[in-house]
Amino acid sequence: MLMRTVISFCVGSVIGVVAHAQSQVFPVKPVRIITAEAGSANDLVSRIVGQGLTAAWSKQVIVDNRGGVGIEIAARAPADGYTLLFYGGAVWTSPFIRDNLPWDPVRDFVALTSAVSSPNVLLVHPSLGVTNTVELIALAKAKPGALNYAAGTLGASPHLSGELFKAMAGVNILRIPYKGTGPALAGLMAGQAHMMIAGAGSVTGHVKSGRLRGLAVTSLKPSALMPGLPTLASELPGFESASMMGFFAPAQLPPAMVTRLHRDIVQVLNTREYTDRLFTAGVEVIGSTPREFADKIKFEMEKWGKLIRESRLREVMSPLIAWALHIHSLPFKGRVRVGMGSAEPVARYSTPIPTFPLRGKEFPGAALCVHYDSAT
Repeated sequence: MLMRTVISFCVGSVIGVVAHAQSQVFPVKPVRIITAEAGSANDLVSRIVGQGLTAAWSKQVIVDNRGGVGIEIAARAPADGYTLLFYGGAVWTSPFIRDNLPWDPVRDFVALTSAVSSPNVLLVHPSLGVTNTVELIALAKAKPGALNYAAGTLGASPHLSGELFKAMAGVNILRIPYKGTGPALAGLMAGQAHMMIAGAGSVTGHVKSGRLRGLAVTSLKPSALMPGLPTLASELPGFESASMMGFFAPAQLPPAMVTRLHRDIVQVLNTREYTDRLFTAGVEVIGSTPREFADKIKFEMEKWGKLIRESRLREVMSPLIAWALHIHSLPFKGRVRVGMGSAEPVARYSTPIPTFPLRGKEFPGAALCVHYDSAT
């Protein structure tokens, strides 16, 4: 028994020494950062930080735009430090939205650092004619179900912020789903939607140009990123919603590598050149420790999980069932409504398609919604 204990201790010590040695020579080949779609805030920040890491490591850092499927790819990658994930809220809210996810935010990832944060901005199309939050809420209450908001990825910050606004303001505003934040903003600017809540980094230029009107920021305090805008909390006390983005690595990454990656990433974030570039891009540096990031994720999961459950946002229909109901090829009891402008459904399935005509208008980049109200 003593011999076995000694041997086990020696083997564990060797593994620890090897992992430490690997962290010292890392990297010896290009490092990949998997992130959201091209043009998103995740993509922009990934490229800025990636440039800093390339300079620090003298090895190329490749940004790999994979959208939502990238989370699964990162979860299944080797835990060697050469594949990182840079993402936001969809990582920790998706388990509350979708069934049978092939990955788990706690089980399959180790948190490296909460890199940056950006307050969201409550936006409206100028043609709506409102100039502040009070007027928007009053209009929505006067015309229940008549207004809508654009949102991208299901469960991401713009979507959940929109639902939080509905709940706290006590209004009935319908969601128009798009394939991502970029298409959603394009739809809003084209007048296909009335309002949206999106990250400051994605909207600053559009607000300055007058194509969109900013009404408020969703941080508890006014933000230097959007000077002059009041907080939404000034009208809806306690309202807080920010786009937090951070770095993850596959689970089982050796502690020495976690320490090394955290140190190098935070050094880039805190370098004046990159801090300024990130601020110009519409985000503020956080650079938290791995433990702080993990604790923040736990808090966010509790907060948004409660909202998702209470708002009944979970997807409950498979693509096959949704499409079958859409074409009326199966018998069923209840009502099916196809489109993006009807009353809130009991159950919903949304699937992206290139273009979907609705009431004589086309919504490029929008998503088809099949609503099914079960018979009572």
